[in-house]
Amino acid sequence: MKLSMVYRRYYQILQSFFMNYPIFLVIMKKKPIDIRKTLSKNIKNHRELLGLTQEKLAEKAKISSNMVRDIEGCRTWVSDNTLINIAAALDTDIYRLFMPENISEAENYRTVLLDLTKTFKKLETDFSATLKNTLKLWGK
Repeated sequence: MKLSMVYRRYYQILQSFFMNYPIFLVIMKKKPIDIRKTLSKNIKNHRELLGLTQEKLAEKAKISSNMVRDIEGCRTWVSDNTLINIAAALDTDIYRLFMPENISEAENYRTVLLDLTKTFKKLETDFSATLKNTLKLWGK
C-alpha cells in the first residue's frame, strides 16, 4: 500500500473519530508528516509521564521495543490496532495522542469537559443498572 493511501486511510479514521470534538479542525489542517510528529511526540510524552521505559510500553502494548523506538523517532507509522494498543497501554484516549501542543487552553478545557461528560454518563448508566440488579436480587 502506498504511503499516501495509508495517510488517506488514517485521515478517514481520524475524521470519523474526531467529528464530535472541536479540536478536529485544528488537527486536520496539519500535513501528514506533522500529524506523525505530533503522534510520536505525544506517545513519548505520555510514556515518560507514566514513568514507562520504551521496553515496558512495548510489553504493555504487545509490540516490539524496536517498534516503539521507530514510532517515537518518527520513522514509522502505526496500524490502527497498534494505535489502539498503545493508547490502552498509556491509559489514554486515542484522540489525545493526536492533539497538537498549540491548541488553546479553551479548546483543551472543552475537550476535557467532553471527556468528563461522557464518563459521567457512562457511570450513571452503569450505576443505574447495578442498582436495578441489586434491588431485583433483594426482591424489591
